[in-house]
Formats: sequence, C-alpha cells, structure tokens
Amino acid sequence: MEAMIHQYPWLDELLMGFLGLSWKHVVMWAIGAVLIYLAVKHDYEPALLLPIGFGSILANIPHSSAVSNIPGEQGFLVVLYNAGIANELFPVLIFIAIGAMCDFTPLIRRPSVMLFAAAAQFGIFATAIGATLVGFSFEHAASIGIIGAADGPTTIYVASRFAKDLLGPLSVAAYSYMSLVPVIQPPVIRALTT
Repeated sequence: MEAMIHQYPWLDELLMGFLGLSWKHVVMWAIGAVLIYLAVKHDYEPALLLPIGFGSILANIPHSSAVSNIPGEQGFLVVLYNAGIANELFPVLIFIAIGAMCDFTPLIRRPSVMLFAAAAQFGIFATAIGATLVGFSFEHAASIGIIGAADGPTTIYVASRFAKDLLGPLSVAAYSYMSLVPVIQPPVIRALTT
C-alpha cells in the first residue's frame, strides 16, 4: 500500500483521512452517534445532544476541514471556538439566557427546596476531591469538580480559565450529564418516593 501511495502522490491526498484514522477517532464517532441517537430517538435534550454529537464526529475526522489549522485557512469549528469560547463570550451569553429563563416561584413557595442546591455544592467538592485523589492537578480537579453541580456554562467558564486542555472533554461530559437527567431521574424518584 505504501509503495502505491509513493507511486501516485494524488492517492496520498485522497486517502489522508483514512491513513490518519486511529481507534480514538472511532470511539469518538461512536459516542457522537449515541448522543445523536438519544437526541433524535428518545428526544433527550435535542438542543444539546444533537450539536454535541455532530461536533464530536466532525472534530474527529482526520484532516477534516471543520477543524483545519492550515495557516490562513481555519475550519468553522476553530472559528466558532475563537469567536466565542476562547474569549469567553458564549458562556456569558448562556448565563444571561439561563438567568432570563429561571422561574423562582417554586423556591419562593418552598424555601426548603434550597437543600437541592446545597446537594449540588456538595457534588462540586466531592468530585474535585475525588479528581485530586486520582492524580489531577488542583486546577484540573477544580474544573472537573464543577461538573458535580450539573452546570454546563460554569464548567466551560472554569475550564477555559484553569484547564484549557480539558475544555472539550469537560464540556461534553457536563452537557451530556445534564441532558441525561431525564434518564437518571425516574429510577431515583421511584426509589425515594411511593
């Protein structure tokens, strides 16, 4: 195969996506496919899971034009990253949108509901301590710990400050976790209530 590629240089360009393929790419394609399946078939947070699924597939195609870093030529995912995540614009816009959608009526009616928020704060510290014990640095553990509160925008913000190398995996983990709440909640509710 290698001799044929050297004999026909155009074949190298044609097959470069296949030649750069690794098992890690295939695993990410499978994860993306599962997220798309959950969004389309089961209607689990399609506004979150569908773009995350397509993004994980597009970003893991070797030599894809979606993430091209050729000087003077950037892929659209790189442009989106530079336009909104690298300068922290998208997390701020998400915070504003979530704040505008919040309905505090249940909290005002029953202030004891605030205990659920306390549980989320416990989740942050438990996850951060667990990540530290596994061997992550303090900055990485803090970024991983924010996922314990099931808060995607905060995860993106903290990771962009302290763990830029983990920004992608943490964003996918946080939003996947948030969107799978409809799957996780029913068995927990059945176990805790009559």
